[in-house]
Amino acid sequence: MQILYTVRPGDTLYEIARSWELPLDSIIAVNNLAPPYTIYVGQQLSIPPGVDVFRVKPGDQGLIAYTSNRGRGYDIWVLNPRDGGNIQLTTGLGASFSIPFWSPDSRWIAFVGRKGILYIFHVSERRYALIDQFLEGEGIFLNWSPNSQKLVYSKQDQIIIYHVLTHQAERINQPDATDVQWFPSGTELLFQAPDGAGISQLFRMKTDGSNKVQITRNTGGRFNFVRLSPDGLYVLYSTPGASISIIYTIELSTGKIAEVRGGPLAKNYFPVWSPNSSTIAYSATAFKEVGYFSLIRTSGRQGENDRTRAISSCFATPITWSPDGGKIAYLSGCNNEGVASEVWVLDVTHPLPIKVIDGARITSLQWSPLLVKNTFTNTEFRVRFNYPSQWRKVTDERYEGADGFFQIAAIYSEENIHTICLNEAFHQLLPYGTEPRIFPTQIQAQEACFIFPSADQPPEMIGQAALIVRYPSPVEVGGTTYNFFVLWADKNHIQEISSTLRFL
Repeated sequence: MQILYTVRPGDTLYEIARSWELPLDSIIAVNNLAPPYTIYVGQQLSIPPGVDVFRVKPGDQGLIAYTSNRGRGYDIWVLNPRDGGNIQLTTGLGASFSIPFWSPDSRWIAFVGRKGILYIFHVSERRYALIDQFLEGEGIFLNWSPNSQKLVYSKQDQIIIYHVLTHQAERINQPDATDVQWFPSGTELLFQAPDGAGISQLFRMKTDGSNKVQITRNTGGRFNFVRLSPDGLYVLYSTPGASISIIYTIELSTGKIAEVRGGPLAKNYFPVWSPNSSTIAYSATAFKEVGYFSLIRTSGRQGENDRTRAISSCFATPITWSPDGGKIAYLSGCNNEGVASEVWVLDVTHPLPIKVIDGARITSLQWSPLLVKNTFTNTEFRVRFNYPSQWRKVTDERYEGADGFFQIAAIYSEENIHTICLNEAFHQLLPYGTEPRIFPTQIQAQEACFIFPSADQPPEMIGQAALIVRYPSPVEVGGTTYNFFVLWADKNHIQEISSTLRFL
């Protein structure tokens, strides 16, 4: 297997050899370099055989959906990065501008295809539904609800919420709204829209259109490519336009705005949050004597540690994170028309990008949240639900992973669900902070509530949220009868887990 390394700004031969734990002479020899051993940005160096390729394998989680014409026309394809297998999902439905949007449970892909038709495609069952049509299909942003049951988007001065299971749509009047997306609670939306003076602002509101609140006090250019962090605490956007595009972040609790330094030409595109909300990856256009290329860069959520990770031969490229946040995939291999023909994967802990697709035209890509889910079953508590496969058992009632956890319990109370949820949310030890949020809901037709923490939740609670559900009938555990089931989980996963909860 030939391994190539693309030289980045600031690289030296010595540093490259050291990062690969190889003698400097071996790098020089295999690349036939002559004194004074000059290297340049964008140059591809061969890495001598014998390195530990396993540590830089492309990926072991999820699937990468991408749009390509490797068949007869543009369609949605899926790459399995573990074995390099490629599968064509759609036939005759896609377009060059199609962007695949995975649902959080990785079961569905939504995309806008030929003639501007909006499709939802069930990946495992290979069935699809046509749910809407746009006058122009390019640039449409779609966003799934945390429980993967609803899709939200904007169209003709309306925000539309489409229910995948009931095939019903709700509409909220909102002129010129864009970038509509869900907060982790599943009860609020974030979007961009002009204020009364016609200036671009960010807003949040309930999913029924109530409680609309303006987040920003912008007096400058338009907010583009608005993206809410997975934990719902930060928002990123680029501004003012295409020729000059600078990335900023906003901390929602304080309103603090931070600038991401970006590339040398102030052309920074396709910013995307890592799954744990700590890092932003983006494409920064740069140039050299032979033309434009782009830097694959990452930054902290307040602009810190901004640095180049890899180089693409494209003017700009969409970027996507692996489910565990350990890898980045991007496009490269652009021709004279600016169309990519390669997909590369970069391990953020190692300086080697791996080419995983080569040959056909490719216009977009997105890594699935997770491919494999394990099923948790507890006959004593009479529950079953799915959870991320990388989490491991701690006790019979608790599982943990690097990105989250869950724990189950049960309680007995003669109080109503509202009182029970209040008592849990405002426990005297304040496990959810001083201002927890309670959201009534139903799970399997049973009354329930979610409890989400406030920003001042103690850090040792590691983002704990709660779901309390009335059992369909009381259960006996250890000789004691209970009538309410309790699920504790980190706030980023509790909605996803609860969507699969079933009582036995």
